[in-house]
Amino acid sequence: MDAVLQALGDGSRRAMLEMLRDHPATVTELADALPIARPGVSRHLRVLREAGLVTVEQDAQRRIYSLRPEALVEVDEWLESYRDLWQHRLDALHTEVARGKRARRDTKDRS
Repeated sequence: MDAVLQALGDGSRRAMLEMLRDHPATVTELADALPIARPGVSRHLRVLREAGLVTVEQDAQRRIYSLRPEALVEVDEWLESYRDLWQHRLDALHTEVARGKRARRDTKDRS
């Protein structure tokens, strides 16, 4: 999971994953869509491939990269406990906001 998190830590790599989420792409297609030269895109794709986030398929002279979403399952499972924590906090915030509205309405009704 550490390699996946390190790979996700770079904004350019996250942008590439977002593009690959929609459809497979070549290095050239990714480089055209990003402000990065082809050699830089290739280096980022190597990191993503080593982390297991993308696969590459050879098609004649072209290499076509695809997202491998299964690699994100472990990160998703790890984040689940944090989602629960935030959900409880948001529920408590909602309760407090509702109490504040009720208290303001009661105060206004008494006036």
